Amino acid sequence: MEKKWWHDKTAYQIYPKSFLDTNGDGIGDLRGIISKLDYLKDLGIDIIWLSPIYKSPFVDQGYDISDYYAIAEEFGTMEEFDELLAEAKKRDMHIIMDLVINHCSDKHEWFQKALADPEGEYGDYFYFRKGKNGNPPSNYRSYFGGNCWEPVPGTDMYYFHMFAKEQPDLNWENPKLRQEIYNMVNWWLEKGLSGFRIDAIINIKKDLAFPNLEPDGADGMASCWRMVENAEGVGELLEDLKKHTFQKYDAFTVAEVFNMKKGELNQFIGENGHFSTIFDFSAHSLSDGEHGWYDAPDIDFKKWRETVAKSQLEVEKYGFEANIIENHDEPRGVSRFLPEYGKNPAGSKMLGTISVLLRGIPFIYQGQEIGMQNALWNNVEEFDDINTKDQYQLARAAGLSNEDALYVCGKMSRDNARTPMQWSGGKNAGFTLGTPWLKVNSNYPEINVENQEKDSNSVLNYYRKLVALRKSPAYREVFTYGRFVPAYEDTESVMAYYRVEEKKRIMVAGNFGKETVELKLDFPVKTVLLSNLKDWDMENRQVPKDILTLESCEVVVLECGSSCI
Repeated sequence: MEKKWWHDKTAYQIYPKSFLDTNGDGIGDLRGIISKLDYLKDLGIDIIWLSPIYKSPFVDQGYDISDYYAIAEEFGTMEEFDELLAEAKKRDMHIIMDLVINHCSDKHEWFQKALADPEGEYGDYFYFRKGKNGNPPSNYRSYFGGNCWEPVPGTDMYYFHMFAKEQPDLNWENPKLRQEIYNMVNWWLEKGLSGFRIDAIINIKKDLAFPNLEPDGADGMASCWRMVENAEGVGELLEDLKKHTFQKYDAFTVAEVFNMKKGELNQFIGENGHFSTIFDFSAHSLSDGEHGWYDAPDIDFKKWRETVAKSQLEVEKYGFEANIIENHDEPRGVSRFLPEYGKNPAGSKMLGTISVLLRGIPFIYQGQEIGMQNALWNNVEEFDDINTKDQYQLARAAGLSNEDALYVCGKMSRDNARTPMQWSGGKNAGFTLGTPWLKVNSNYPEINVENQEKDSNSVLNYYRKLVALRKSPAYREVFTYGRFVPAYEDTESVMAYYRVEEKKRIMVAGNFGKETVELKLDFPVKTVLLSNLKDWDMENRQVPKDILTLESCEVVVLECGSSCI
């Protein structure tokens, strides 16, 4: 494999609106991010991904962009963004931005011109179609609920949107539109950006006939992603994008890809793939409900373990995926993947260790490094997220009580990841001196950066050691390029694996069960590299011998010899 500059890097996602507010308006800003660069450097971060900071009406939290060349005034100025780039560079850190190019905002100049003349030049930047017998052109349900087709007032035309009606989809079949996008991407890369996280990119290829599909819900509509799955030729569009932009700058690209066809992984992340990497959502898909959040299953440990291992083994044939526990679109990982008895500092450390030391690019989401958890939601009015509100109505329509609908939304809402970053035990968790745009998690007096900075055994200080281990000169190669080999798959509660390369074998093992377990070691232990519960006396060569004993929520990282005992 040709080695790339990003292979051994650790990334961190910032949700700017909730990171740190410095001007008291209740919204995080660029100045707040700049002020915390040293904090991120101390954590061991190399790449910072910023969720959208472009000009936007914020119908979908900035994923509805009205000007791709402007910074939203809520976050600051272009001069402050340039300062962020410069300050990151001084610290040998890279900035990547969200690239949202399947759709834009209905307030974008292109769409405003298209609305004025749907059959004109800008009308072809989007998908305008005539209705059928007074109905929309087809029966697709958007990702956020309701029909994908929105009527154009005063006409018999509709425009297509896979997300909110304020997010019209862009017509990638139009070469003029594509060139506009390429120009914009290159403008940011010329500015000094190191790459992009690419949003919902598989959706850019449509079946232009937009045929009706068999309904899959009581509303008589079909999920729009089924049309995407049936469309052919997205690879040609993705290669065109790469050739005209990313490839020229050796940019790092991490794509959000769902609905990939079987056998296509190599085309997406192989040596000459469309992207540097894509996110691994396989574990998160285990809690997908058949109809919505209201029938979403809980995570089954054995199925989760099997899914992670299967994904790792498949991906290493071709390249790297990006590994996450949580992000801005998912609930908090500690609340999702750990049993009740594990939702504590020990469990947070264990889950983090299993994720960060997998093969692939680790992405840490803001607050994950201090073990932030889901919030407690008292009523539906506390939610801001458009998708959560839709899921609440869906649950109520399915017959759930107000209390039960609130409970399922509280478990799965994206707003769990968007509550303000918990910097201190002071007012509003130290996030803002004003009124926060979204409520602060009530557990901030216990879980916050300030407390954990002072505690050598905190989740934060453990994460610092964990990332430092992954990047250390002695182990960087094995954690970057070493094979993933699952272990102890026949146990009830242990998630374990080896990372193996020519001269090193590292074992990572965590006990997700409530009871202590004993594992017969298959390889002699040379040294204990990391543990979340015990202080191993390495000076006196205190290492596990034939048996490894793991308490509940204990994780260890061991360097092993290569020969069998």
